[in-house]
Amino acid sequence: MIDTFGRRVTYLRLSVTELCNLRCRYCMPEDGICKKDHAEMLTEDEMIAAVETAASLGVTKVRITGGEPLVKKNIVSICRRAAAVPGIEDVGITTNGIALPALAKPLKEAGVNRINISLDTLNPEKYHRITRIGHLDQALAGIHAALDAGFEHVKINAILIGGFNDDEIIALTDLTKKYPVDVRFIELMPMYDGGDFGPEAYLPNTVVLDHLPDAVPQDADGSVAKLYRLPGAQGNVGLISPVSNKFCSQCNRIRLTADGKLKPCLHSAEEFNIKGLDREQMLRQFQRAIGAKPEEHDELSVDHRSQAGRNMNQIGG
Repeated sequence: MIDTFGRRVTYLRLSVTELCNLRCRYCMPEDGICKKDHAEMLTEDEMIAAVETAASLGVTKVRITGGEPLVKKNIVSICRRAAAVPGIEDVGITTNGIALPALAKPLKEAGVNRINISLDTLNPEKYHRITRIGHLDQALAGIHAALDAGFEHVKINAILIGGFNDDEIIALTDLTKKYPVDVRFIELMPMYDGGDFGPEAYLPNTVVLDHLPDAVPQDADGSVAKLYRLPGAQGNVGLISPVSNKFCSQCNRIRLTADGKLKPCLHSAEEFNIKGLDREQMLRQFQRAIGAKPEEHDELSVDHRSQAGRNMNQIGG
């Protein structure tokens, strides 16, 4: 399906839970969130019905997100069923990696072919500080589990935060030399505000290139990341710049929250409910949501916060 600005929507980001086993400071409160009643959340069957509806409109790629999707007890079943939907060619998952030692192989067998793992620092103390309760060795074990399971598309996502991890740019990108992984820096977006980050935290991704004078530009891979490669590296360095260089003209995605709301734009509060609808009603809501995609989102900056209306864990990373 093509939106009103000529963009073909081929990508569904499906959040399966708002819950997480970490409490990252840029994502959610220290004490977590109020757990919603099961009746308010999409069932597995409704999720798969949504994937089937999206596929009927031309969606070929699904990314499973959260919260932390791997805390969902039926996550392997959800992934297996999503991967089996006719028309779906690519199923990925975004995770903090902590549960991957137990789940990497089952997920690959279920048809997941891409894994993105969140990792903002290689310093154990800083990892515990940013996640509040996490331990770095758990995340690193998850990366190794994904590689050992045979995933060929493993990406490490690092939120670039001034005064926190901008001194680790070289250390993080060196992972592309040590392992067959991509490392992608994502600009910190002004969404959840727990008072942890001042103006200095919001850095443009050009800072990364300042530290990597030998980085060579690479051809685009169809994602919104600008790609570079270091000499001798096995993977790319990617820069995703939603704040300093928004990429709305390339947006090919629609988001579905775990409580059944289609979001035409990450940074807009506009939502379309599909919870409890039959297939025809769901199809119409998808069409409405895609038709409502704005040309671009409003300015994002320290002084102009996202209008998403939810924290990131309630939308899907």
